[in-house]
Amino acid sequence: MPDPAYLALYRSGELARRVERALAMLHECRLCGWECGVDRAEELGPCRTGMGALVATSYIHHGEERPLVAGGGSGAIFFAGCDLRCQFCQTARWNIQGQGQELSARQIARLMLDLQRKGAANINLVTPAHVAPQILAALLIAVEEGLRLPLVWNSGGYDSPETLALLDGIVDIYLPDMKYSDPSLARRLSGVREYPRVNRRAVLEMHRQVGDLVVDERGRARRGLLVRHLVMPGHDENTAGVLRWIAEHLGPNTYLSLMDQYRPAYRAFARPDIGRPITPQEYAQARELAESLGLRRLDDNLLLDPSERSSVNGED
Repeated sequence: MPDPAYLALYRSGELARRVERALAMLHECRLCGWECGVDRAEELGPCRTGMGALVATSYIHHGEERPLVAGGGSGAIFFAGCDLRCQFCQTARWNIQGQGQELSARQIARLMLDLQRKGAANINLVTPAHVAPQILAALLIAVEEGLRLPLVWNSGGYDSPETLALLDGIVDIYLPDMKYSDPSLARRLSGVREYPRVNRRAVLEMHRQVGDLVVDERGRARRGLLVRHLVMPGHDENTAGVLRWIAEHLGPNTYLSLMDQYRPAYRAFARPDIGRPITPQEYAQARELAESLGLRRLDDNLLLDPSERSSVNGED
Protein backbone atom coordinates (compact mmCIF):
# COMPACT_ATOMS: atom_id res chain seq x y z
CA MET A 1 0.00 0.00 0.00
CA PRO A 2 1.48 3.41 -0.95
CA ASP A 3 2.12 5.93 1.80
CA PRO A 4 -0.52 8.62 2.35
CA ALA A 5 0.41 12.02 0.95
CA TYR A 6 0.97 13.73 4.29
CA LEU A 7 3.92 11.53 5.28
CA ALA A 8 6.31 13.29 2.90
CA LEU A 9 5.34 16.68 4.34
CA TYR A 10 5.70 15.35 7.86
CA ARG A 11 9.21 14.06 7.18
CA SER A 12 10.28 17.37 5.63
CA GLY A 13 8.87 19.44 8.50
CA GLU A 14 6.35 21.12 6.19
CA LEU A 15 3.36 19.58 7.97
CA ALA A 16 4.36 21.29 11.23
CA ARG A 17 4.72 24.60 9.38
CA ARG A 18 1.28 24.17 7.83
CA VAL A 19 -0.20 23.61 11.29
CA GLU A 20 1.30 26.91 12.50
CA ARG A 21 -0.11 28.77 9.49
CA ALA A 22 -3.51 27.17 9.90
CA LEU A 23 -3.85 27.98 13.59
CA ALA A 24 -2.92 31.60 12.91
CA MET A 25 -5.82 31.79 10.43
CA LEU A 26 -8.31 31.35 13.28
CA HIS A 27 -7.65 34.97 14.23
CA GLU A 28 -8.75 36.29 10.83
CA CYS A 29 -10.84 33.44 9.55
CA ARG A 30 -11.08 32.72 5.84
CA LEU A 31 -11.40 28.97 6.03
CA CYS A 32 -14.65 28.67 4.09
CA GLY A 33 -16.32 30.51 1.25
CA TRP A 34 -17.78 33.11 3.58
CA GLU A 35 -14.24 34.44 4.22
CA CYS A 36 -15.76 36.31 7.18
CA GLY A 37 -12.46 37.47 8.68
CA VAL A 38 -13.58 37.16 12.31
CA ASP A 39 -11.18 36.51 15.18
CA ARG A 40 -12.63 33.28 16.45
CA ALA A 41 -11.10 33.84 19.87
CA GLU A 42 -13.45 36.84 20.21
CA GLU A 43 -16.55 36.18 18.08
CA LEU A 44 -18.31 33.56 15.99
CA GLY A 45 -18.70 33.63 12.23
CA PRO A 46 -21.33 31.91 10.07
CA CYS A 47 -20.11 28.45 11.16
CA ARG A 48 -20.79 29.40 14.81
CA THR A 49 -17.59 27.70 15.91
CA GLY A 50 -14.88 29.23 18.07
CA MET A 51 -11.29 28.17 18.64
CA GLY A 52 -12.13 24.57 19.49
CA ALA A 53 -13.38 21.75 17.27
CA LEU A 54 -16.67 20.11 18.20
CA VAL A 55 -16.95 16.42 17.35
CA ALA A 56 -20.43 14.94 17.05
CA THR A 57 -19.46 11.28 16.67
CA SER A 58 -16.97 8.91 15.05
CA TYR A 59 -17.24 5.32 13.88
CA ILE A 60 -16.50 2.88 11.04
CA HIS A 61 -18.97 3.93 8.34
CA HIS A 62 -20.09 1.33 5.79
CA GLY A 63 -22.59 3.56 3.95
CA GLU A 64 -20.20 5.72 1.96
CA GLU A 65 -19.28 5.27 -1.70
CA ARG A 66 -17.90 1.86 -2.62
CA PRO A 67 -14.24 2.89 -3.07
CA LEU A 68 -14.28 4.47 0.39
CA VAL A 69 -15.71 1.49 2.27
CA ALA A 70 -13.87 -1.31 0.44
CA GLY A 71 -11.38 -3.01 2.69
CA GLY A 72 -12.85 -2.30 6.12
CA GLY A 73 -15.21 0.67 6.00
CA SER A 74 -14.49 4.37 6.24
CA GLY A 75 -13.22 5.80 9.52
CA ALA A 76 -15.59 8.75 9.81
CA ILE A 77 -15.17 11.67 12.20
CA PHE A 78 -18.20 13.98 12.12
CA PHE A 79 -17.56 17.59 13.11
CA ALA A 80 -20.34 19.81 14.47
CA GLY A 81 -20.97 23.22 12.94
CA CYS A 82 -21.08 23.98 9.24
CA ASP A 83 -20.54 26.78 6.73
CA LEU A 84 -23.93 26.02 5.12
CA ARG A 85 -27.46 26.30 6.52
CA CYS A 86 -29.30 23.68 4.49
CA GLN A 87 -33.06 23.74 5.08
CA PHE A 88 -33.11 19.97 4.46
CA CYS A 89 -30.14 19.02 6.69
CA GLN A 90 -30.54 15.52 8.13
CA THR A 91 -28.01 16.23 10.88
CA ALA A 92 -29.21 19.69 11.92
CA ARG A 93 -28.59 18.95 15.58
CA TRP A 94 -24.88 18.70 14.78
CA ASN A 95 -24.33 20.98 11.84
CA ILE A 96 -26.76 23.81 12.58
CA GLN A 97 -27.45 23.56 16.30
CA GLY A 98 -23.81 22.72 16.98
CA GLN A 99 -24.32 19.74 19.27
CA GLY A 100 -20.98 18.07 19.83
CA GLN A 101 -18.15 17.65 22.30
CA GLU A 102 -15.19 20.02 22.17
CA LEU A 103 -12.07 17.91 21.79
CA SER A 104 -8.41 18.87 21.89
CA ALA A 105 -6.04 18.11 19.03
CA ARG A 106 -4.66 15.19 21.00
CA GLN A 107 -8.14 13.77 21.57
CA ILE A 108 -8.98 14.03 17.86
CA ALA A 109 -5.66 12.34 17.08
CA ARG A 110 -6.70 9.48 19.36
CA LEU A 111 -9.94 9.12 17.40
CA MET A 112 -7.94 8.81 14.18
CA LEU A 113 -5.63 6.21 15.67
CA ASP A 114 -8.53 4.28 17.18
CA LEU A 115 -10.27 4.11 13.80
CA GLN A 116 -7.03 2.84 12.26
CA ARG A 117 -6.74 0.21 14.97
CA LYS A 118 -10.31 -0.94 14.26
CA GLY A 119 -9.47 -1.58 10.61
CA ALA A 120 -10.73 1.53 8.82
CA ALA A 121 -9.59 1.93 5.22
CA ASN A 122 -9.22 5.70 5.56
CA ILE A 123 -9.86 8.66 7.85
CA ASN A 124 -13.01 10.41 6.62
CA LEU A 125 -13.23 14.01 7.87
CA VAL A 126 -16.90 15.03 7.59
CA THR A 127 -17.83 18.74 7.43
CA PRO A 128 -14.21 19.77 8.03
CA ALA A 129 -13.53 23.17 6.43
CA HIS A 130 -14.35 25.38 9.41
CA VAL A 131 -12.10 23.30 11.69
CA ALA A 132 -9.23 22.68 9.26
CA PRO A 133 -6.59 24.13 11.67
CA GLN A 134 -7.68 21.89 14.53
CA ILE A 135 -7.72 18.87 12.20
CA LEU A 136 -4.20 19.56 10.96
CA ALA A 137 -2.95 19.97 14.53
CA ALA A 138 -4.49 16.59 15.36
CA LEU A 139 -3.04 15.02 12.23
CA LEU A 140 0.48 16.06 13.20
CA ILE A 141 0.11 14.31 16.56
CA ALA A 142 -1.50 11.23 14.99
CA VAL A 143 1.25 10.85 12.39
CA GLU A 144 3.89 11.05 15.11
CA GLU A 145 2.08 8.18 16.84
CA GLY A 146 1.74 5.97 13.75
CA LEU A 147 -1.22 7.08 11.61
CA ARG A 148 -0.78 5.74 8.08
CA LEU A 149 -4.27 5.88 6.52
CA PRO A 150 -5.26 8.10 3.57
CA LEU A 151 -7.28 11.21 4.41
CA VAL A 152 -10.72 11.89 2.93
CA TRP A 153 -11.83 15.56 2.91
CA ASN A 154 -15.63 15.19 2.95
CA SER A 155 -17.00 18.72 2.54
CA GLY A 156 -20.03 20.65 1.35
CA GLY A 157 -17.82 22.07 -1.37
CA TYR A 158 -17.73 25.61 0.05
CA ASP A 159 -14.01 25.52 0.87
CA SER A 160 -11.84 28.62 0.47
CA PRO A 161 -8.65 28.83 -1.62
CA GLU A 162 -6.67 29.49 1.58
CA THR A 163 -7.86 26.25 3.15
CA LEU A 164 -7.19 24.22 0.02
CA ALA A 165 -3.68 25.66 -0.19
CA LEU A 166 -3.04 24.37 3.34
CA LEU A 167 -4.28 20.92 2.32
CA ASP A 168 -2.22 20.58 -0.86
CA GLY A 169 -0.02 17.52 -0.43
CA ILE A 170 -1.87 16.45 2.74
CA VAL A 171 -5.27 15.22 1.56
CA ASP A 172 -5.34 12.07 -0.56
CA ILE A 173 -9.04 11.96 -1.46
CA TYR A 174 -11.39 14.89 -1.91
CA LEU A 175 -15.12 14.20 -1.53
CA PRO A 176 -16.94 17.51 -2.15
CA ASP A 177 -20.61 18.12 -2.73
CA MET A 178 -21.67 20.01 -5.80
CA LYS A 179 -25.13 20.95 -4.57
CA TYR A 180 -26.18 23.80 -6.81
CA SER A 181 -25.72 25.35 -10.24
CA ASP A 182 -28.30 28.05 -9.43
CA PRO A 183 -27.01 30.70 -6.98
CA SER A 184 -30.51 31.87 -6.04
CA LEU A 185 -31.53 28.30 -5.15
CA ALA A 186 -28.39 27.93 -3.03
CA ARG A 187 -29.23 31.15 -1.21
CA ARG A 188 -32.81 30.04 -0.63
CA LEU A 189 -32.18 26.44 0.44
CA SER A 190 -28.72 26.62 2.04
CA GLY A 191 -28.50 30.26 3.13
CA VAL A 192 -25.20 30.78 1.36
CA ARG A 193 -23.98 33.34 -1.15
CA GLU A 194 -22.35 32.65 -4.51
CA TYR A 195 -22.30 28.89 -3.98
CA PRO A 196 -21.70 27.87 -7.61
CA ARG A 197 -18.75 30.25 -8.02
CA VAL A 198 -17.10 29.26 -4.73
CA ASN A 199 -17.89 25.58 -5.23
CA ARG A 200 -16.56 25.35 -8.77
CA ARG A 201 -13.37 27.16 -7.84
CA ALA A 202 -12.86 24.75 -4.94
CA VAL A 203 -13.57 21.60 -6.95
CA LEU A 204 -11.22 22.65 -9.75
CA GLU A 205 -8.44 23.16 -7.20
CA MET A 206 -9.16 19.81 -5.57
CA HIS A 207 -8.95 18.15 -8.97
CA ARG A 208 -5.69 19.95 -9.75
CA GLN A 209 -4.19 18.63 -6.52
CA VAL A 210 -5.21 14.97 -6.70
CA GLY A 211 -6.60 14.27 -10.19
CA ASP A 212 -9.22 11.67 -11.07
CA LEU A 213 -9.95 8.90 -8.59
CA VAL A 214 -7.45 6.04 -8.50
CA VAL A 215 -8.41 2.73 -6.88
CA ASP A 216 -6.20 -0.23 -6.06
CA GLU A 217 -6.62 -3.88 -7.03
CA ARG A 218 -9.08 -4.35 -4.13
CA GLY A 219 -11.28 -1.47 -5.24
CA ARG A 220 -10.10 0.87 -2.46
CA ALA A 221 -9.73 4.57 -3.16
CA ARG A 222 -6.07 5.58 -2.93
CA ARG A 223 -6.06 9.11 -4.32
CA GLY A 224 -8.25 11.46 -6.32
CA LEU A 225 -11.56 13.28 -6.55
CA LEU A 226 -15.06 11.92 -5.97
CA VAL A 227 -17.89 14.38 -6.58
CA ARG A 228 -21.29 14.10 -4.91
CA HIS A 229 -24.55 15.56 -6.16
CA LEU A 230 -27.85 15.12 -4.36
CA VAL A 231 -30.86 14.98 -6.69
CA MET A 232 -33.54 17.29 -5.25
CA PRO A 233 -37.29 17.04 -5.88
CA GLY A 234 -38.57 19.41 -8.54
CA HIS A 235 -35.17 20.93 -9.31
CA ASP A 236 -34.10 19.03 -12.42
CA GLU A 237 -32.58 22.12 -14.04
CA ASN A 238 -30.31 22.60 -11.03
CA THR A 239 -29.08 19.02 -11.41
CA ALA A 240 -28.65 19.46 -15.16
CA GLY A 241 -26.48 22.53 -14.61
CA VAL A 242 -24.24 20.68 -12.16
CA LEU A 243 -23.84 17.65 -14.43
CA ARG A 244 -23.09 19.72 -17.51
CA TRP A 245 -20.40 21.65 -15.64
CA ILE A 246 -18.78 18.44 -14.39
CA ALA A 247 -18.74 16.95 -17.88
CA GLU A 248 -17.25 20.09 -19.42
CA HIS A 249 -14.72 21.09 -16.77
CA LEU A 250 -13.73 17.84 -15.02
CA GLY A 251 -14.28 15.33 -17.79
CA PRO A 252 -15.70 11.86 -18.34
CA ASN A 253 -13.33 10.08 -15.96
CA THR A 254 -14.80 11.93 -12.97
CA TYR A 255 -16.10 9.58 -10.29
CA LEU A 256 -19.63 10.83 -9.61
CA SER A 257 -21.87 9.85 -6.73
CA LEU A 258 -25.33 10.79 -7.97
CA MET A 259 -27.35 10.44 -4.79
CA ASP A 260 -30.98 9.36 -4.73
CA GLN A 261 -31.54 9.43 -0.98
CA TYR A 262 -33.12 12.85 -0.50
CA ARG A 263 -35.77 12.80 2.23
CA PRO A 264 -37.36 15.89 3.82
CA ALA A 265 -35.75 16.81 7.13
CA TYR A 266 -35.29 19.83 9.39
CA ARG A 267 -37.24 22.73 7.80
CA ALA A 268 -37.90 21.08 4.44
CA PHE A 269 -41.40 19.99 5.44
CA ALA A 270 -42.48 23.65 5.44
CA ARG A 271 -41.27 24.18 1.86
CA PRO A 272 -43.58 22.87 -0.88
CA ASP A 273 -40.75 22.47 -3.40
CA ILE A 274 -38.61 20.18 -1.22
CA GLY A 275 -41.20 18.77 1.18
CA ARG A 276 -41.29 15.34 -0.46
CA PRO A 277 -38.83 12.59 -1.44
CA ILE A 278 -37.63 12.42 -5.02
CA THR A 279 -39.43 10.02 -7.33
CA PRO A 280 -37.77 7.10 -9.14
CA GLN A 281 -38.48 8.96 -12.37
CA GLU A 282 -36.60 12.06 -11.18
CA TYR A 283 -33.56 10.00 -10.29
CA ALA A 284 -33.69 8.00 -13.52
CA GLN A 285 -33.84 11.23 -15.51
CA ALA A 286 -30.76 12.58 -13.72
CA ARG A 287 -28.83 9.36 -14.25
CA GLU A 288 -29.76 9.25 -17.94
CA LEU A 289 -28.53 12.82 -18.36
CA ALA A 290 -25.23 11.99 -16.64
CA GLU A 291 -24.68 9.04 -18.94
CA SER A 292 -25.64 11.06 -22.03
CA LEU A 293 -22.99 13.62 -21.06
CA GLY A 294 -20.37 10.86 -20.93
CA LEU A 295 -20.28 10.63 -17.13
CA ARG A 296 -20.31 6.86 -16.86
CA ARG A 297 -18.13 6.44 -13.77
CA LEU A 298 -21.14 6.52 -11.47
CA ASP A 299 -21.27 5.17 -7.93
CA ASP A 300 -24.14 2.71 -7.68
CA ASN A 301 -25.96 4.06 -4.63
CA LEU A 302 -29.05 2.07 -5.57
CA LEU A 303 -27.28 -1.18 -4.66
CA LEU A 304 -26.96 -0.09 -1.04
CA ASP A 305 -29.58 -0.82 1.58
CA PRO A 306 -31.25 2.53 2.49
CA SER A 307 -30.22 2.13 6.13
CA GLU A 308 -26.57 1.92 5.04
CA ARG A 309 -26.51 4.99 2.82
CA SER A 310 -24.97 8.33 3.58
CA SER A 311 -27.34 11.16 4.36
CA VAL A 312 -27.76 14.22 2.18
CA ASN A 313 -24.68 15.84 3.67
CA GLY A 314 -22.50 12.77 3.49
CA GLU A 315 -23.27 12.14 7.14
CA ASP A 316 -25.43 9.92 9.27
